[in-house]
Amino acid sequence: MSYEQTPQAPDFADRAEPYALFAEWFADAQKSEPNDPNAVAVATVDPDGLPNVRMVLMKDYDDRGFVFYTNYESAKGRELLSAGKAAMCFHWKSLRRQVRIRGAVETVSDAEADEYYASRARGSRIGAWASKQSRPLESRFALEKAVAEYTLKFGIGAIPRPDYWSGFRLVPQSIEFWHDRPFRLHDRVVFTREGEGWGKVRLYP
Repeated sequence: MSYEQTPQAPDFADRAEPYALFAEWFADAQKSEPNDPNAVAVATVDPDGLPNVRMVLMKDYDDRGFVFYTNYESAKGRELLSAGKAAMCFHWKSLRRQVRIRGAVETVSDAEADEYYASRARGSRIGAWASKQSRPLESRFALEKAVAEYTLKFGIGAIPRPDYWSGFRLVPQSIEFWHDRPFRLHDRVVFTREGEGWGKVRLYP
């Protein structure tokens, strides 16, 4: 895709808050990205301050923040529960855009987690029980055996959500929008939380 074919970035100067802008960019990504426009890198830190980053799927967002789900006993879950802070980066290659988000994390309500869990494919719900996420696995057979055991346990009935499986919401302190421009003269605009509103500044590329 040439620069001429790339959708132009919205005019940042007329935006008072970031969520409507994110919604527009995400809608563009849903039309242009061949796979998983909701894929986002989530960065955490371990107890020694060593960063960890991995891709997850954002499952919801609104003016409260950006939601994803995981096993709370995984490395990601433990680090988020311990530090209470995280960062995200969406990169939409087809649009030459990225959005960086930093802030505190909070757990979603049981009702939110139950609703999303119930919407997942049955195999994914079984997988949440069978996988001891991030912990050593002796063999692929051991995982497949656990899947078979839980499949038999739950039969054709309801599969409850495990207590250790739920969601996090990243509550933004700052959101940066980045749009690629020729000769690396990119557009960068950062919204920063100021009380109940947002401050905004344009950055050098």
